[in-house]
Amino acid sequence: MKKVNLGLLPQILIAIVLGIVCDFWMPLSLIRVFSTFNSLFSEFLGFIIPLIIVGLVTPAIANIGREAGRMLLITVGFAYAATLLSGLMSYFVSASTFPAIISNNSAVLYEQAQASEPASYFSISIPPLMSVMTALILSFVLGLGIVYTNSQTLKKIFEESGNIISLVIQVAIIPLLPLYIFGIFLKMTETGQVFQILAVFAGIIGIIFIMHIFWLIFLYCIAGGYSHKNPFKMLKNMMPAYFTALGTQSSAATIPVTMAQTIKNGVSEGIASFVVPLCATIHLSGSMLKIVACSLALMIMQGHPYSFHLYFGFICMLGVTMIAAPGVPGGAIMAALGVLSSMLGFTDQDQALMIALYIAMDCFGTACNVTGDGAIALIIDKLMVKKE
Repeated sequence: MKKVNLGLLPQILIAIVLGIVCDFWMPLSLIRVFSTFNSLFSEFLGFIIPLIIVGLVTPAIANIGREAGRMLLITVGFAYAATLLSGLMSYFVSASTFPAIISNNSAVLYEQAQASEPASYFSISIPPLMSVMTALILSFVLGLGIVYTNSQTLKKIFEESGNIISLVIQVAIIPLLPLYIFGIFLKMTETGQVFQILAVFAGIIGIIFIMHIFWLIFLYCIAGGYSHKNPFKMLKNMMPAYFTALGTQSSAATIPVTMAQTIKNGVSEGIASFVVPLCATIHLSGSMLKIVACSLALMIMQGHPYSFHLYFGFICMLGVTMIAAPGVPGGAIMAALGVLSSMLGFTDQDQALMIALYIAMDCFGTACNVTGDGAIALIIDKLMVKKE
């Protein structure tokens, strides 16, 4: 018989449904088994997150700096600026709309639910080797050091370390995520908070999707104004790339289609072949937009204080850490977990909810990233022509 391979999103959705349904018949003793697994898995996540940052951010910085050239620096600058702007837009829209969606008693319900969570049978402490901020600073120091010393030995060590970390994510973390999400929703159903959270999530997803569409129109209006072309016609030309990304959930897998449609919009082949593959790694507007909105929703839901000052720093740091996101579904949110915990104070349950909510919209974020790559290529192409 042919083996059926479900994608990560269907697995997460099945885990959520089973977590809600199984609570109605599952005895507390069995629920505590899954609570024990979640406790162990969250400890492992806490241990591996600093290693993800060091193993992936360091070679990313080293590779970008080592190949530094005018076009590269300009492309990186535009991609990072677009990612930051999408995060700021997401913050202001979310801060003005989410409080009306999330009921006032959400914080009380959340605290009561956490107080009545089924306890695990045992727990094992796995302290991380370093804090998230230490890991990020260390990555910058090592990455820039490799650039200036041209140390091929260190570069190779960290590239191979990054390969090991990517393997851990693909083999150990991603396959166990559905079970982890199942345990989280099992506990939430047991404590009586799941249906209110799901209702809130439905409204949040709708607003985030609208923001994705608005952001792409905004981005192409800027590119169209600068290149003196019709933005809506160019955006229409990029739809094959958009829908390919919806299906593959991978920026890398969509590169050939993105390049072809970008060239169709009038970008030279040389610029397209350079900018599109690079932006597939460093331009993450859609991912930034989702993470900022989802994290703010959870902050409001729990009654935690938030401010523009807090989120501006969070957005700047997140834009850097996500550059190292591995090429696997949900890679951006895995790279962002460290910043979520260190800067926003997210607990294990908060991180699990972020993972579930993010992956539920992963295809739309990827499609937004990929389509936005075409707009950046248009700007770079026009800019290079003017400089010549």
